[in-house]
Amino acid sequence: VAQHFLAFYHIECTEEVKQSVVNTMGTIQDIVAEKCVEYFERYRRRTFVTPKSYLSFIGGYKTIYKEKFASVGCLSDRMRTGLAKLMEAEVSVNQLSEELAMKEKDLAVASKKADEVLLEVTMKAHAAEKVKMQVQKVKDKAQAIVDDIAIDKAAAEEKLEAARPALEEAEAALQ
Repeated sequence: VAQHFLAFYHIECTEEVKQSVVNTMGTIQDIVAEKCVEYFERYRRRTFVTPKSYLSFIGGYKTIYKEKFASVGCLSDRMRTGLAKLMEAEVSVNQLSEELAMKEKDLAVASKKADEVLLEVTMKAHAAEKVKMQVQKVKDKAQAIVDDIAIDKAAAEEKLEAARPALEEAEAALQ
């Protein structure tokens, strides 16, 4: 009976496995019939295994198989999608790795140029500091000369003021 009802039902397996399923269903039906006899002997109540109950068993198998097959198909689709995403991610990671390698090279060149510029600026800063110190020395010398001149000028003005009355007398006498 199971052979008849499962012959055209699609089960994702080989013919040998499908035949084993059919044989197992028959074996289960026989075991249930034996258990019905044991039940009668123990409890003195009759239970029967009918063709309708056997067909219900086969129908239940078909229903459960269909649900589980759909569930596995859904999981399979999700797995394929996940694998596709992983492959896309691998391609993206490889591209980013290549870009990173190029950026690291560019960064190394830029870092080298920055070091050279920093060295040049440092050297120019030292040179400017030397020039500043030399200018400061010249300024200090010039300021010292200016201070000396101011002192001499003040002394000369003082002498001039002291000599002014005599100069005025001499001018008044020539005239």
